[in-house]
Amino acid sequence: MSGVNDIRSAFLDFFKANGHEVVSSSPLVPRNDPTLMFTNAGMVQFKNVFTGLEQRPYSTAATAQKCVRAGGKHNDLDNVGYTARHHTFFEMLGNFSFGDYFKEQAITLAWNLITKDFGIDANRLLVTVYHTDDDAFALWKKIAGLPDSRIIRIATNDNFWAMGDTGPCGPCSEIFYDHGDHIPGGPPGSPDEDGDRFIEIWNLVFMQFEQLASGERIELPRPSIDTGMGLERVAALLQGKHDNYDIDLFRALIAASVEATGVKAEGERRASHRVIADHLRSSAFLIADGVLPSNEGRGYVLRRIMRRAMRHARLLGAQDPLMYKLLPTLVSEMGRAYPELARAEGLISETLKLEETRFRRTLDRGLMLLDDASADLSSGDRLDGETAFKLYDTYGFPLDLTEDALRLRGVGVDTDGFTAAMARQKAEARAAWSGSGDAATERVWFELRDRTGATDFLGYDTEQAEGIVAALVRDGQEIETASAGEAVELVANQTPFYGESGGQMGDTGTIAGEGFVIDVTDTQKKGEGLFVHIGTVREGSVTRGKDIVLTVDHKRRSRLRQNHSATHLLHEALREVLGTHVAQKGSLVAPERLRFDISHPKPMSAEEIARVEEMANAIIVQNAPVTTRLMGVEDAIAEGAMALFGEKYGDEVRVVSMGRGIEGAKAGKPYSVELCGGTHVTATGDIGLVRVVGEAGVSAGVRRLEALTGEAARAYLAEQDERVRRIAASLKVQPADVVERVEALMDERRRLERELADAKRKLALAGPGGGSNGGEAREIAGVKYLGRVVTGVEPKALKGLADDGKKALGSGVVCFVGVSDDGKASVVVAVTDDLTSTRSAVDLVRVASASLGGQGGGGRPDMAQAGGPDGTRAEAAIEAVAEALAA
Repeated sequence: MSGVNDIRSAFLDFFKANGHEVVSSSPLVPRNDPTLMFTNAGMVQFKNVFTGLEQRPYSTAATAQKCVRAGGKHNDLDNVGYTARHHTFFEMLGNFSFGDYFKEQAITLAWNLITKDFGIDANRLLVTVYHTDDDAFALWKKIAGLPDSRIIRIATNDNFWAMGDTGPCGPCSEIFYDHGDHIPGGPPGSPDEDGDRFIEIWNLVFMQFEQLASGERIELPRPSIDTGMGLERVAALLQGKHDNYDIDLFRALIAASVEATGVKAEGERRASHRVIADHLRSSAFLIADGVLPSNEGRGYVLRRIMRRAMRHARLLGAQDPLMYKLLPTLVSEMGRAYPELARAEGLISETLKLEETRFRRTLDRGLMLLDDASADLSSGDRLDGETAFKLYDTYGFPLDLTEDALRLRGVGVDTDGFTAAMARQKAEARAAWSGSGDAATERVWFELRDRTGATDFLGYDTEQAEGIVAALVRDGQEIETASAGEAVELVANQTPFYGESGGQMGDTGTIAGEGFVIDVTDTQKKGEGLFVHIGTVREGSVTRGKDIVLTVDHKRRSRLRQNHSATHLLHEALREVLGTHVAQKGSLVAPERLRFDISHPKPMSAEEIARVEEMANAIIVQNAPVTTRLMGVEDAIAEGAMALFGEKYGDEVRVVSMGRGIEGAKAGKPYSVELCGGTHVTATGDIGLVRVVGEAGVSAGVRRLEALTGEAARAYLAEQDERVRRIAASLKVQPADVVERVEALMDERRRLERELADAKRKLALAGPGGGSNGGEAREIAGVKYLGRVVTGVEPKALKGLADDGKKALGSGVVCFVGVSDDGKASVVVAVTDDLTSTRSAVDLVRVASASLGGQGGGGRPDMAQAGGPDGTRAEAAIEAVAEALAA
């Protein structure tokens, strides 16, 4: 039972047998505590349970919680690799009581587990209690039979536990193991307590109070228990080791590192192997929980961890990226207990390889600069802050990496000078954007960004999170408070709300805190990394610094995800159907529908649209997982990922892949692969259905498609189906026969229209007509002339009448004037071919048009047409033509 996996299972099985609910580890990114950068203890996920804000269906629990301490208040990064028990990532075994049992049972369970189930020698154990906790002192004597000399009262906060500046807290009792007098060090509370002889293995926290921001400490509604046992520490004890890095888990990881580098874990190189093993764990688990390397917040801490390990890989002589090669060993050792590690193995591997490849390109040059700048420095000297800042700013070296590189030589770094150089650069950046125009208008956001840092976006993995109000803004000015009914723009330290970009609209939802609620109507990105929540205070008043719960409108976000993922599938389908010249020229991803503009020179046919729909829906029904990877822009494009129009990309990008190709060159390969920072469905089947409802031109060479997905598409099809049923009922046929019946009706209508047009022409030719002779043909200057005024004849039918008139005359000139219902007139003049050399229909029709109040007219010498606004002068127009013939 001494293996890490066996110990973890034994711990959880013990508490399960004692009535505890075994609860899965929560993510490393806390969703319910905005004061923490990373989950650093087992109780973090239960904070609201302890304070009474949340109810769960169990009153006792046990967990194996993954934890990271590498940034902010809890930061062990600098010591990792050089000590026996410091880690950036560790596992905390814990049992919890939410008002069920308290000190007596907690002590009983702990003592029974470690002395009976784990078989640890009770004679080598001692405990500490808070100096005023007489109850705990007495219970240890009663339950464990420990003498007074092995129950040590501690008067400092070492034995009063608090998760942070605020929140649950209480006295605690720590269990120590005595490794023997051959190891230097004294018991806790003694002058030699920092030695390695007495090692803490378990801390029992008796949760009695809640620490408020005001400084007041109040009783919790139900006294509770929170314990934490470091798995690595107890594993070392049970495996007969005094060093955490000698346990089976780390031996496997270090062995893999040794094999990959060919360098033994001895002497100066031992620390490098340990750093790599530890940092591989923290890096892999952080990436699996959605953190990706960046220059801000959690992503920056991850990058620091990764690059520190990568520098040690270089010290070991590794010529190629190393850490991703060790990942299979980690998954083999820990993947069963933490399946998210196996699920994200592809993403973790690619991220590690990308980061190390990119970092190596600048590492050698940076270290050369560091060596040159520190060549004259000796042990006890300090590297100047300007050089340290240049390494950070130009070469991506975190300050702690520079410090670590100089550690072996005993050389320090002027951190004050580094800070001053950083401040000077920020001041120069402020001067660059504080001028005029849009930059001046947006000044408040850049100032906030400079002061608060970028907003940490959590929305890829969750739609609800806790946060802190970092700033409130109204009309371009910061404010301290906003009350009910007032509009406000709110910035939080972290958020699940997506800020509008890449065509995807910003999220809506609610932000709530103690005594206030804000309705968020939009979210925008401002100031290079701030997510600004735009809304109105519905009730109460909100003040800067307040704790908040941010909740995205789930239904709306789901529709946005469906529509966004559908644009990716449509893009690829369009390229396959229309050709690879197709490129996105803009998009709108709204909850109701999507709009997608593409480069294409002509309208799409109905068959092409149907084929695009068919291909996109074929990928949807695959229900294939939608995967995301982090890659360099150039590498991603080289692998075939498409960059979307109008999107700005950094050095690293999210590459979203979905579906498997069915036919052609894409068969069996990833179907859609695009660079995209938006939110997407988990699997293609979540889209449900895509239906193109519109196709039109928006500018030269650009076509626009509009489409619906999911429930909106289903509703659209249901509406269309209802229309067909209503038409079928009107026609008294079955819906399946509607098309045939409508076609027959259209044929019948066209036949009747032709017959009607023929009848009108015959009636018009038969008279009565206009003109002084009643519409009969007459001879003018030796030319036959037929002039008539007709009604009820469409203007386009006048030419047909003129042709019939010419045939009737054989040789001559025909003039027909048609008068419409609105009083306007159309006129056609036709001249038989034998007369066109002396008579022009164009000249004659212009004479008629002038009589009708019109201008011009045109056509050929044998047939011309014109119009005019005054139909009451139709007969005058006929006579004007006659006069022109007589002239």
